[in-house]
Amino acid sequence: MTERGGAHPSAHLGAAEHIRTYPFDPSASVSGVGMQVGPMGTDGPWAGGVGLARRVHRIDFHVLLFFREGPVHHTVDFTPYEAAAGDILWIRPGQVHGFSATDRYAGTALTMQPGFLPRATVESTGMYRYDRPPLLHPDAAQRAALDSSLEQLQREYLDTETLPLSLHTNVLRHSLTAFMLRVAHVSAQAAADECRPQPDTTFTRFRAAVEQGFTTNHSVSAYADELGYSRRTLVRAVRAATGQTPKGFIDRRVVLEAKRLLAHTELPVGRIGAAVGFADSANFSKFFQLHTGVTPAAFRAEQV
Repeated sequence: MTERGGAHPSAHLGAAEHIRTYPFDPSASVSGVGMQVGPMGTDGPWAGGVGLARRVHRIDFHVLLFFREGPVHHTVDFTPYEAAAGDILWIRPGQVHGFSATDRYAGTALTMQPGFLPRATVESTGMYRYDRPPLLHPDAAQRAALDSSLEQLQREYLDTETLPLSLHTNVLRHSLTAFMLRVAHVSAQAAADECRPQPDTTFTRFRAAVEQGFTTNHSVSAYADELGYSRRTLVRAVRAATGQTPKGFIDRRVVLEAKRLLAHTELPVGRIGAAVGFADSANFSKFFQLHTGVTPAAFRAEQV
């Protein structure tokens, strides 16, 4: 069974108004498989000829950028990062990010389509652990192992002659799984939680349900009913995984999407409130100010 990605919240907005989302394009992959790996060139940092614009945008797939030169400045969900040679930047589906207009992106880019790897791999590698930092700093030994594993993955990706397509795809999945386990280890260290238990299935299902439904559903009880858990079970699972209450987890996701839309679109505040589940603009403004300390209009003005 493979992991499946859900629809993005931006689908609730008009095509001309939401933050532009770039989908994964299998036709740009060698043999049309659900991954791409290749060099970051001077004309654009994406593998497989995707060629995304440098303006702020959203992606619906995983991207890992392995830098061979630095510093490179990149922004992910309002946080600026400075990557040095040897660093890795992991951008997850749905995150809004922007490239530097002046820095040189040199190294290797790896992209993965949601659903390409088995669910067990998705869980064990924390592929949807949005609480983990995007920028990773592997040490010398980790970099050497990652470089070797990435080179092997790239060789398998480009080898389209020695195996039929079905076997070629399976080999890629296994090679990518091995590689992502190494990256996940670095990611866990970066989050200082390698000794903390991984989130259980209860939290994983809750997180997926929130990602799918936060634009219309802010109720902890409704999520508990949808998933078949008691409210107490959900509270325990979310606290164990994140240290937050389920309500706090939902509210943070709503605030993040509201910030994205305020900063990166020209939608009126009332439309943005409606897009994240508030029928009344005044209620949205009160909610946003409660969680950020500023009004939506003030936040938008700060982004200019």
